[in-house]
Amino acid sequence: QVQLVESGGGLVQAGGSLRLSCAASGSILSINAMGWYRQAPGKQREPVAHITNGGSTVYADSVKGRFIISRDNAKNTVYLQMNSLKPEDTGVYYCNVLAVTPVRRGDYWGQGTQVTVSG
Repeated sequence: QVQLVESGGGLVQAGGSLRLSCAASGSILSINAMGWYRQAPGKQREPVAHITNGGSTVYADSVKGRFIISRDNAKNTVYLQMNSLKPEDTGVYYCNVLAVTPVRRGDYWGQGTQVTVSG
């Protein structure tokens, strides 16, 4: 099993910054991709940013130039630095990893952390 613990969410004014962290633990043999998704009230969950174990990144158009995803492979941790936040960035942010354990290779999700941007 893999456990993901997220932290760093909160309330911030528009134009401000937050940094999210997600640490993976458990019976992990390896972690491939890591990423962040978000879900705004009344909307579907959407991808925000993604990083491979080689460090290649992909961002949603709505966050390009404002958010930066990074990872620390030694700590099995992924980060999301969010700058120039807008009210439309409000939502629950979920960490996602593609991990290999002794019993399966698959997606694992964090419990979500609330980000609220006041305008």
